[in-house]
Amino acid sequence: MGLEEYKGVYVFAQQVDNELSGIAFELLGKAKELAKDLNTDVTAMLLGSGVKGLADQLAEYGADKVIVVDDPELKEYRTEPYAHAVSSIINEYKPEIVLVGATAIGRDLGPRVSARVATGLTADCTVLEIGDFPLNPVPGQEQKHNQLLMTRPAFGGNTIATIACPDNRPQMATVRPGVMQKIDPVQGAKAEVIEFNPGFTPNDKYVEIVEIVKEISNTVDIMDAKILVSGGRGVGSKENFQILQDLADVIGGTVSCSRAVVDNGWMPKELQVGQTGKTVRPNVYFAIGISGAIQHAAGMEESDIIVAINKDETAPIFDIADYGVVGDLNKIVPKLTEELKKVVK
Repeated sequence: MGLEEYKGVYVFAQQVDNELSGIAFELLGKAKELAKDLNTDVTAMLLGSGVKGLADQLAEYGADKVIVVDDPELKEYRTEPYAHAVSSIINEYKPEIVLVGATAIGRDLGPRVSARVATGLTADCTVLEIGDFPLNPVPGQEQKHNQLLMTRPAFGGNTIATIACPDNRPQMATVRPGVMQKIDPVQGAKAEVIEFNPGFTPNDKYVEIVEIVKEISNTVDIMDAKILVSGGRGVGSKENFQILQDLADVIGGTVSCSRAVVDNGWMPKELQVGQTGKTVRPNVYFAIGISGAIQHAAGMEESDIIVAINKDETAPIFDIADYGVVGDLNKIVPKLTEELKKVVK
């Protein structure tokens, strides 16, 4: 079968407990951009049990079509039935591009599906665009057009790689939550709903879920925060994070941190920003005692305003900061907090 028979941009619309995850809307936003460049449409793959009612919501966020696989076997995520369903959709409808969120579910599902449909998968992409590959013409090598160019950090985040899959279809990528932006919903939008069921035959690969224990956490999701006060190794200690908390309390912000802080046991993993943490896009991001290594910058450089406070004037964080203060954070942050108390009502 020729590659030209593969058409459309497909998105795995993750849902948990019959509630769509934010990554589904983010991927639909990017899918609309890619589909426009390819003059094609966007299809959401919606899997679960009793989930058909979620189709209208996907339509409002950009889906032209919604393929619904509704079966009791899909009530909770399990690798085998979900991988079977998604690979069956791909084999039946032949999408050109398939996007999956790099969530706990997506990281498990994506590679298994790509193996079953005999194509490649680029993980943890930060940029997706349509273009030529190779990027620059190479003598004696055909330059293919309208390829999905998938950009991601490589070699521990020390370089950026652009990857293509020119000889196989679909072109598959996983994208971390928070990297892409969802579009404004179009109220009342409708999509063509296609009900599809490949049939499920439970076997010894179908795990049995004995019990589901939901974790209860009082921690605010930093991906939703409008203001983040983030600390790095330079803060010095777990106890010293209190001065960051004081600042956050005054301006209605949330405290977050770098990987070094988590590795030292000063803050929990769910508050980590960066390549191995979460990608955030707050209105204001305070980088306090953070050097700004590429791994951290990858998770916060899209913030609207970046304010850096660091005693090292050569720290890379100043290269991406909108405002920078060179000096001792132990003196600067408390002073800033006191001044803000005077103006923040």
